[in-house]
Amino acid sequence: MIVKYDSKYDTEIIDLWNRAAVRDGYKELDAGSFKDIFSENRYFKRDNTFVLDIDGVKGFACGCTGDDLPLGDKSGYITCIILDSEYENQENFRLLLEQLEASFLRQGKKQAEVLFFNPMLLPWHIPGTPRHEHNNAPGAFAGSFFHKGLLENGYTERTRECAMYLDLSKFIIPESILEKETKAKAAGYEVALFDNSKHTGIEEMLQGFDNILWQKEIAECTRQGIPVVIAARDGKAVGFAGPVIRQESGRGYFAGIGVNPEHEGHGLGSILFFKLCEAFIKIRADYMSLYTGIENPAINIYKKAGFKEVREFAVMRKEWRQEL
Repeated sequence: MIVKYDSKYDTEIIDLWNRAAVRDGYKELDAGSFKDIFSENRYFKRDNTFVLDIDGVKGFACGCTGDDLPLGDKSGYITCIILDSEYENQENFRLLLEQLEASFLRQGKKQAEVLFFNPMLLPWHIPGTPRHEHNNAPGAFAGSFFHKGLLENGYTERTRECAMYLDLSKFIIPESILEKETKAKAAGYEVALFDNSKHTGIEEMLQGFDNILWQKEIAECTRQGIPVVIAARDGKAVGFAGPVIRQESGRGYFAGIGVNPEHEGHGLGSILFFKLCEAFIKIRADYMSLYTGIENPAINIYKKAGFKEVREFAVMRKEWRQEL
């Protein structure tokens, strides 16, 4: 019943996805996007991918591993477990999940994660919008069969991530932010697009944040000339927001926002974010979407900009004894 992935199943897996996963809100797959997300992803392994075959594909499970990933030395990442409606029960879910866990264990992993560091990015449609989409799911859709199945099988919910959405056609910078910017200028701060002819200290600033993805992505963007909004003092970067990229979907892509703790208290986080929204409008982005921890104080900045909460995701983990 449970077999390892083979490319002969691709068409049936895509059909299953478009029946079952789309029901939860994930974006539809075609042959090209299946290859991009799954079979030709550099982290894809046949050993981490399984099919429930009962006279055809009735279930699909995929995970990934990589020692170069955050926590990758000890964690395997669960990307998805989907089942056709007629076969969507806890027994079939457990069978697929156990295969994933056994594969991770054979590779020396000590735990399994459903987490935003997973490099297999699953786009989903934002409810209440004209099929606007977010580029990845940072956990299990809260309340979904996937979420409940993990809870039933010993996974703990470590935190919740809140997905937020903004229609940029309705965005304006409020007077209070303009006043903050004036005060920050008086204190010697500049908020502008990074310019390598007059700004320095990007990599040093990024090392101050405990975020490997920011350290790689933002530094690479500044090297390549991709716009990034920064806060600087005397030309030295002390904060960032960005990068400023319009995706094919019309979304303003957002990696994050951060301010060096030594320079907090000047409203730089708010100014950076509002300037980022303004920069997206200038490159004709239609909307923004992002996710953040439900207890992250930055959520107040996003709400002030007009963002609405649209979905919640559960970040999950299961640890096991090595001898299992």
